[in-house]
Amino acid sequence: MNKSWVLSQEAFDALLDWLAPEREQAGQRYEEIRARLIKIFTCRGCHEPEDLADETINRVTKRLNEIRGYFKGDHAKYFYGVANKVHLEYLRRKQPPDVMLPDVESDRLEVEFKCLEYCLDSLTADNRHLVLQYYQLERKARIDQRKVLAKELGLNRNVLRIRAHRIRATLQQCMQECLERNV
Repeated sequence: MNKSWVLSQEAFDALLDWLAPEREQAGQRYEEIRARLIKIFTCRGCHEPEDLADETINRVTKRLNEIRGYFKGDHAKYFYGVANKVHLEYLRRKQPPDVMLPDVESDRLEVEFKCLEYCLDSLTADNRHLVLQYYQLERKARIDQRKVLAKELGLNRNVLRIRAHRIRATLQQCMQECLERNV
C-alpha cells in the first residue's frame, strides 16, 4: 500500500467539503463511511481493518481534485469501490503462513524491550498516555476505548487517529535507531 502520501488538514477539509455542505453534516458522513469501511474489512477477515479503511479514505482524498468534477451520486459508493481495490491488494500481499516461529534469542528480546522502554520514556507524558491507551485493546473494545479517549482529550476521533499514527511513527523511528545502536 502507498504509505508515502499523508493526509493533511487542508486535504481533510477538502474531503469534508465534498461530502456535505455543512461541516457538522460532513463530519457525521465521514464517520459513517469510515465505520462502514471498517465493518466491511472486518467482515472480509482482514487483520488490520482500521488501517485499510484509512488507506481507502486517503486514496479517495488524494484523487479528490480529479473525481470532484465527474462523480455524481452517493459519495459513499465511491469509497466502497476504492475499498474493493484496497481489499484485492490486501489479498495479493503475501500472507504469512500460520506456523510456529522459532524462539527468538532472549538477548534480542531484552534489547528490544529496553529500546521500547527508552523510546516510550522519550515521549511526553501526554503522548505516552495517548499511544498506550490507543493501542491497548482489541476489536470492539479498542473502538470503544478510542471513543472514550477522544472524549477525554476533547478531540475529534480523526484527529486522535492522526496523532496516534504520528506518535507511533516517532516510536518506530526511535526503535529502529535504538536497535541499530544496540545490535
